[in-house]
Amino acid sequence: MKLHQLFSNLNGAKTSTADLAILEQDVASICFDARQVKPNSVFVAIKGSENDGHAFIKDAVFNGAIALVVENSSNVPSDFPHFVLEVSDTREFLAVLAARFYNFPSQELFCFGVTGTNGKTSITYILEHIMSYYKKTLGVIGTVNHRVGQKIWSTQMAMQMTTPDAVTLQSRLRDFINEGATAVALEVSSHAIEQKRIQEVHFNTVIFTNLTLDHLDYHKSMQKYFEAKQKLFTEMMWSTIKNPKFAVINIDDSYGRKLTVADDVFAWTYGESESDFQFKILNMNFNETEFEIITAVETIKSTLPVCGEHTIYNIVASCVAALSASISLEQSLKALNTFSGVPGRLQKVESQTKKTVFIDYAHTPDALENVLSSIQKIRSSSKSNAKIICVFGCGGDRDKTKRPLMGEIAFRLSDYVIVTSDNPRTENPQSIIEDITHGLAADHTSDYRKYIIEQDRELAIQKAINRAQEGDVVLIAGKGHEDYQIIGSEKKPFSDYEVAKKYL
Repeated sequence: MKLHQLFSNLNGAKTSTADLAILEQDVASICFDARQVKPNSVFVAIKGSENDGHAFIKDAVFNGAIALVVENSSNVPSDFPHFVLEVSDTREFLAVLAARFYNFPSQELFCFGVTGTNGKTSITYILEHIMSYYKKTLGVIGTVNHRVGQKIWSTQMAMQMTTPDAVTLQSRLRDFINEGATAVALEVSSHAIEQKRIQEVHFNTVIFTNLTLDHLDYHKSMQKYFEAKQKLFTEMMWSTIKNPKFAVINIDDSYGRKLTVADDVFAWTYGESESDFQFKILNMNFNETEFEIITAVETIKSTLPVCGEHTIYNIVASCVAALSASISLEQSLKALNTFSGVPGRLQKVESQTKKTVFIDYAHTPDALENVLSSIQKIRSSSKSNAKIICVFGCGGDRDKTKRPLMGEIAFRLSDYVIVTSDNPRTENPQSIIEDITHGLAADHTSDYRKYIIEQDRELAIQKAINRAQEGDVVLIAGKGHEDYQIIGSEKKPFSDYEVAKKYL
């Protein structure tokens, strides 16, 4: 794409006029990190929470930038001879340029956007399975990885988290199309919404799972957190060119009941409460669940090889979303008869013993309560005397307010708790553990035998499995699919699943 094509019809205060030869240059890349700039790149200066890209404009120029997009041109070298555009919001402009550069890929795909504190990853996996069963190629952008078919991109590279930056996002959508995809399921984080990374994604269907305590270190309050999520259902859906447009909303969640959608969006609710797609769990054990979905016109029963109430929430949400893509509920449930579950989401560890060990990503109070409550309900419905042993920790350099809450939940819903390290990062692991133990029941001193502290995560898992008797359940929570542990600034190989398998 030529430089003049990239910037045509875009509003901004042009502070420097490029010569005609530069305007005819092919743009090599769009960058917001000056270190990635190469000859013929466009550099967009972004103000971040820790660094301001405007401070690195000279580096970008030195590395060969032929155009600069800035909010303040004072750091632009006076002798820079090329194109400069001054705008009020470079984040928003970055998304626009990225979409243009990759020729608006989201307009060629059926786009699912999944948001909420918990359940995003699971729903993308379930949608992928349903679509694949009916020979529809769907790409996934999320926490675990980016993938389409057999092609996988790691999300452990720098700057790639739940929802990637705008440039990576648009590039990946184009990759998906090149690999034959006709649809995409995108995990949408609140950070991504606030930072306008998804500003130029045209969604067909957006899904709201729930909203619980998390990310308050960033949003400062639950209201601000909710307002960020709300934008996906209003601002983003107002701007999409897709038609028709759908929103799938968990009506059992208090924030789901508050959620509003753009006027031209069809809103479908789901949950155990009365809703457009109401479900009822009939029977559940650690191997399968029988449930029914009740709509205004039919009741559909299904038995699937999964367990956990929150898993059924995610399955129903996915089936409703698939309906917006012209796959019936019956078709989706048929496809899910062969669904083996989501890595790290109530994932059962293969074993020849009669001990049941689950790996789960639960790293928020709500997620931990959901998974432990599900295990308790299964134990109760199957009239089992199984003990529930919970191993968990909390990540360092993240929201501290949830630590004591998770401690209280684990203590209340488990028969035995082992508090350990998660990803301590640059925090003292023992300090994190102390924050957790502040939340243990007020009378924990009289029941000190109900929990222990083992800072070494591998030893904690070993102790939990050794303590478990036949029929008992061990939940290893917090890291799920992750195959590493971050200690200090070092990322060390570590898999809860592989460690558990070793000691089983």
